[in-house]
Amino acid sequence: MPTTRQTKKGKKPYADFPLRRHATGQWCKKIRQKLHYFGVDPDAALRKYLEQRDDLQAGRTPRVQSEGLTVRELCNRFLTQKKTMVDSGELSPRTFGDYYATGERLCETFGKTRLVSDLATDDFERLRAGFAKTRGLVGVANAVRNVRIVFKYAYDAGLIQQPVRFGPGFKTPSKSKLRKERQAKPVRMFDATEVRSLIDTAEQPLKAMILLAVNCGFGQSDIANLPKTAIDLSAGWVDYPRPKTAIARRCPLWPETIKAVGEAIAKRPAAKLEDDDGMAFLTKYGQRWVRIGPNSPIDSVGLQFGKLVKQLKLERDGRSFYAFRHTFATIAGESRDQVAVNHVMGHSGGAADDIPGRYRERISDERLVGVVEHVRKWLFPAKKSKQETGT
Repeated sequence: MPTTRQTKKGKKPYADFPLRRHATGQWCKKIRQKLHYFGVDPDAALRKYLEQRDDLQAGRTPRVQSEGLTVRELCNRFLTQKKTMVDSGELSPRTFGDYYATGERLCETFGKTRLVSDLATDDFERLRAGFAKTRGLVGVANAVRNVRIVFKYAYDAGLIQQPVRFGPGFKTPSKSKLRKERQAKPVRMFDATEVRSLIDTAEQPLKAMILLAVNCGFGQSDIANLPKTAIDLSAGWVDYPRPKTAIARRCPLWPETIKAVGEAIAKRPAAKLEDDDGMAFLTKYGQRWVRIGPNSPIDSVGLQFGKLVKQLKLERDGRSFYAFRHTFATIAGESRDQVAVNHVMGHSGGAADDIPGRYRERISDERLVGVVEHVRKWLFPAKKSKQETGT
């Protein structure tokens, strides 16, 4: 960088110097329609401007800087710890992506160099108001929870000496308001005709993924992390604990799913990384379909499915790939065996109020078959079930 010492009056030290010389002799810059002054010495003025820039651009009064944990340092420490959990399989890339977005929002709203100890109630009120401008109530609730998780980490890790005071206004919306919002939204599922159209149009391996989603209630991360060893195509079963909860899950496969998955695995590209070689599905580049990118998670399942939905003109709010999980839960629930439905979806024995689930050691295969066959009859009404064919 060129020296800023020996300059003529009114002339910038170098072409892209961000400040201009005022008639008073001070270096200044107009920010948010207001002129701010940073002193007569160009070196000191530049340092002061860089320190105060984030606050001024956000419309805040710049705070006095001192040693301590900054917002940027906290977010970096938090995300580094969470990345190790992704690498060990304890945290999904999708959840990491939510945390990453939270860190970006904190730095954008508070300023990267802002001290955590300097944050006050009005800061969090402003943060929540910003969430509310661009998100629904569910989105606000998730954002508030994630912010609280970040600052709880700071205290638990000993990075700050006392918990952060968020104030009474920084809380999630009430359960009743969340229920009302959900009831007002479009149904998050596909009807049978739409699912058949998606299956018939999709190319491999997306076709196999859709069938697994509606057959077993799998989401994108379930499919991206599905190992080949969990699939027994000859017997027609998949034994696969849900990555998000590690709850045991066993699901019988339809003949259509067995055929499609077999075709997809046979055409699977070679793995780019050794750790991914055991996965049932990989992209054409040999990578997992859901993974951590350079700056944020990459959901290739969702991206490819979005193109398919657009192609078939089936776009509607809430109808992402994950809507298949809603579809399975809704239709399978009509089988009147919710225990078996929960087991297939990886929910059995997990809820605090599911006392019987804590003692239940197994569920018969007949009940699991009954649940998925109920969904198959809904999707393919003209086809015979396993019970009817004797298989």
